Amino acid sequence: MEKRDLPNATAVLVLGITSIVLSFCYGVFGVVLGIIALVLSNKDLKLYHLNPELYKGIQNLNAGRICGIIGLCVGSVFLLIVIIYLTVLGSFLFPLAAAAVHSGT
Repeated sequence: MEKRDLPNATAVLVLGITSIVLSFCYGVFGVVLGIIALVLSNKDLKLYHLNPELYKGIQNLNAGRICGIIGLCVGSVFLLIVIIYLTVLGSFLFPLAAAAVHSGT
């Protein structure tokens, strides 16, 4: 009996690699793609563990899962940095804008 490829192994690998690359774009895309890669990999891991003799491609699935975890972590750090940056910037600029509005009246 010929083994079949896992249904989402290639998609998980592509999403994992893409999540690493796009995690440097404010972190949002890396986080979203990393979560999608992890959800799909968990689904395929369950399928593989039920019938390991029917499927091949577990290496691609594991590589994509690891890339998804890395992309999720790096994206989360960048997203946190962007949120902190915007919070600090807003805390400095909001009083200045309020003072400018009040001084103009």
